[in-house]
Amino acid sequence: MNNQSANVLAVCISEKKGTAKKSVPKIYVKKDYGIEGDAHAGGGHRQVSLLAEESVNKLCAKIPDIEAGVFAENMLTRGIKLHALPVGARLRVGEALLEITQIGKECHNDGCAIKQQIGDCVMPREGVFAKVIESGFIQPGDNIKE
Repeated sequence: MNNQSANVLAVCISEKKGTAKKSVPKIYVKKDYGIEGDAHAGGGHRQVSLLAEESVNKLCAKIPDIEAGVFAENMLTRGIKLHALPVGARLRVGEALLEITQIGKECHNDGCAIKQQIGDCVMPREGVFAKVIESGFIQPGDNIKE
């Protein structure tokens, strides 16, 4: 992490898998489960998805007004190079403690709507996944500490 403070810009959930997530005021992440109310909750190693604003900005020239959740991320962050963290790194985010379990992912079918629209998507390369170690609320503005 660099000298600027890292924080949460947006938190997002979706009620159905395969749809863009929508920003919400706050989320509750539950130990060994994921985010209450999110379609992807229920255990496993990909309980929470995170994507850095710095990664999203790489596509802003092609899509200027990208909204949080478009890449199906649960958390949009700023000030931390998420994809450079090692698997096993732990992050204190708001009240919760998350552990990085996976960097990147395979796209489903022909990719998300963004990839179909512009031919690229950052989530497969720079999105990260985490499991919940300690439950708690997370909301925009919360600090992220390694």
